[in-house]
Amino acid sequence: MQSNFSSLDWMIFASYFLILILTSVLLSQTKVKTSRDYFTGGNSMPMLAVAISVLATSQSAATFLGGPESSYKGDLTFLGFYVSAFLAVVFVAKVLVPKFYAVNVITVYEYLAYRYGESSKRYAGVMFLVGRLFASGARLYIGALAISMILFSDITVGHMAISIAILMIGALGYTYFGGVKSVIFSDIIQAVTYIGAGIAVLVYLYTSLNTDFSTIVATLNENNKLNLVNFSFTGSFNIWTLFVGFFLLNIAAYGLDQDMTQRVLTCKNKKEGEKSLIYSIIFTVPVVIIFLAIGLLLYLFYQHPEISGIKSACIDQNVDGQSVTIFMLYILNEMPEGLRGLVTVGAVAAALSSSNSVLSAMSSVAVEDIYRPMVSENKPESHFLKAGRIMVVVFAVLLSIMALLSYYWQQYTQLDLLSFALGVMAFAYAPLLGVYAAAIFTKRGSEETVKYALIGGFLMVLISQPYVIGKLLDYKIDYSVMMVAGTLVSFLMMMTQKDKNG
Repeated sequence: MQSNFSSLDWMIFASYFLILILTSVLLSQTKVKTSRDYFTGGNSMPMLAVAISVLATSQSAATFLGGPESSYKGDLTFLGFYVSAFLAVVFVAKVLVPKFYAVNVITVYEYLAYRYGESSKRYAGVMFLVGRLFASGARLYIGALAISMILFSDITVGHMAISIAILMIGALGYTYFGGVKSVIFSDIIQAVTYIGAGIAVLVYLYTSLNTDFSTIVATLNENNKLNLVNFSFTGSFNIWTLFVGFFLLNIAAYGLDQDMTQRVLTCKNKKEGEKSLIYSIIFTVPVVIIFLAIGLLLYLFYQHPEISGIKSACIDQNVDGQSVTIFMLYILNEMPEGLRGLVTVGAVAAALSSSNSVLSAMSSVAVEDIYRPMVSENKPESHFLKAGRIMVVVFAVLLSIMALLSYYWQQYTQLDLLSFALGVMAFAYAPLLGVYAAAIFTKRGSEETVKYALIGGFLMVLISQPYVIGKLLDYKIDYSVMMVAGTLVSFLMMMTQKDKNG
């Protein structure tokens, strides 16, 4: 298929990348002398900048495309995820962040070294790197999926590889020289870009419908599209799932994932760190509402021609044999020139905001938690700074490979984008939750049990995947059950031994 891009779309696309190049050059001028400067910005970052960076990091192409899909096929119960996230963030801000600042850590896994010993820090670091390679590779794949479909109107392996390269080169441009400080300021640019694109689409969709606001609300209400709470035991975002599995997920995401928590550790003190987390989730809610509202208006556009006035809109969500989200279908077939280019830029920004952050986070864990303890203490800081930049490039290559593997992985599992991304994230989150629960709330566990608990939780999540146990038992385990099971196995394994330091 030929690209639907017009000259105006290409101009917008090129202008965005020119801005990326200019800002990456400017931000790379940041003077970085030590690995602490590179990974924590010298603990000098403004609280609001950190909050926006956390917002941008938590959002990705999965939200950009998956949010509208969720409300188009269902209702507004996905918003409950962020109620769960708010409660989790308050827990992280009041319980975990003070502990991390008290020990003056560069990575969150250094707390385990303080609690159990140096080896436990390395075990947790390795688990994070493996889990984040899976999860961020999947995120990168989803972002590349959007770019390839919009630019080339297909998702062949060759075009996917080009799209992945576009995202990785953009991420490297910010991360390699300036470290986390450059990442945080670039996240502000990306957040403004994709939020602006979302607002532009929402306004265009609303004005293109031949009706008034009250009719829109009444029609959506009649079709049960405005439901906020699901008290049943079915559906991905029922209230029981939100306050069990997703609550655990959000504690892990905001408090135990270096990808997210690294930003919080760049603040001047623990109070600023706590505030940055809480503000980030407050800022996130209206952003998510924008993309859910897009899904609702797309529902009216495609399912109610008496309102949209469109009698012949393409509604087949299979393009070249590949399933696409409803928002992607709209972009490909209905969106006018200019706006298509802006939305493409928004998809790139959403993907880039999560890609550049993970390079810095993975590099910090590899250098500070694994490499530094293994080498001579006499090495100068310039050595570890150089090692950090080398690891940024290494992880850029590994994530690109993982993104291509995810291309085949999702096709094999046949999961929707949000379920695929969440299922992959559980691999690292559940084991780490069990270990940290033991470390913070009990006097049990040891260096040795940390290793086995992390492996046990990981294997439990693997067994629980729909393409493993689902194939064997013809039964799909809910995501929340998967998270609880992995966390519980990890925690119980930590309980088998008393902490000698406790």
